[in-house]
Amino acid sequence: MATVRRPTRPVLIGVGVVVIAVLALVAFHKKPAKKTGPQAVPVAVALATSGDFPVTVQALGAAQAWKSDVILAQVSGVLTKVNFREGSEVKAGQVLAEVDPATYRAAVVQAEGQLQRDEAVLAEAKADLARYQLLLKQDSISRQQAEDQAEVVKQDEGTVRLDQGVLDNARVNLGRCRIVSPISGRAGVRLVDPGNLVSASGSIGSTPSTTAATSAAVPGAASGGSGGGSSSGIVVINQVRPIAVTFTVPEGDFQRLVEVSHRFSQALTVQAYSQETGELLDTGKLGIADNRVDPSTGTVELKAAFPNPAEKLWPGQFVNVRLTLQTLSRATVIPTTAVNRGPQGQFVFIVGANHRASMRPVKIGGAQGVLSMVASGVRPGETVVIDGQMTLKNGSLVRIAQTQPTAAGS
Repeated sequence: MATVRRPTRPVLIGVGVVVIAVLALVAFHKKPAKKTGPQAVPVAVALATSGDFPVTVQALGAAQAWKSDVILAQVSGVLTKVNFREGSEVKAGQVLAEVDPATYRAAVVQAEGQLQRDEAVLAEAKADLARYQLLLKQDSISRQQAEDQAEVVKQDEGTVRLDQGVLDNARVNLGRCRIVSPISGRAGVRLVDPGNLVSASGSIGSTPSTTAATSAAVPGAASGGSGGGSSSGIVVINQVRPIAVTFTVPEGDFQRLVEVSHRFSQALTVQAYSQETGELLDTGKLGIADNRVDPSTGTVELKAAFPNPAEKLWPGQFVNVRLTLQTLSRATVIPTTAVNRGPQGQFVFIVGANHRASMRPVKIGGAQGVLSMVASGVRPGETVVIDGQMTLKNGSLVRIAQTQPTAAGS
């Protein structure tokens, strides 16, 4: 039986050396990794545009009635009728309520009777004067008698004029029993009910009104209670078409307003926006400014008129006001987010055709919402970076990930 010969130790060592040599050769001849270039920074960009750019002032405003009248009783008496519906539209001259006219009608009759009586006395005195003057020409009476009769006529004429004044006053009071609205507008919550005793001073006394719980909403109105009360009026009429919006601006902006409006001889456009939704409620005109600067706040109160056809503005409502000072034509406009601030001032990143970002100083002439007007530094049509600037340097390679439109004047 033949035996198998095992490899000797020197052979094994030689094989191991060869393997190690081969592995070392492979390791030292490994291809070097390729060098990568600079990574492009993803950015969002927008184009600078040219168009009309409004220069505006924004403020918090409050709507108020253009005209507001507290309807008062001008004569005393029992209220017999209330002829309006709460919250309804009323017209100028419309009868709102009526006071019992019986007493005032009697006063008119009494004044008419007194006037008729004194007119008869005057007529008799004039007839006597005519006879006295005829007798005086005939030298039948003394001149003193004729002159005395002439004075009696003058006294009677004065009495008649006095009676006429009393009658006119009685008729005025009778007419005031019908309480009419001096303006067209919307009626508020009534403060009286038929049966209330009203007075010319504006007070009202009666059992509690059905609107006593809400009458406190009217300035000066007392809260209702048992056993009677008092109030400052019968109802409040507010004119809401047109309606006013008042707001204040700093005195620095006020000087610009004076110049732009030519001392308010030219009306400026004002827009009112909802505080809750941002909806444009109405567009009006500014033409009224207060005649003083409030020294405690350094502001001036302004008042604008709004036509308010849809009645979206309501007295007491707070709104955001945007007042347009002027509109710049052919202005260069960029998104406000493109503007950065550094130690040397404001700057933007411009993306060139080589996809490189270059830092460029700019001068901003004004901002309006999400847009800024560039006075110098950017030309229309250039691409500005609006997002991703934090990782950019002058000359950085960029990759445009998003392009947003820029609407001039929006």
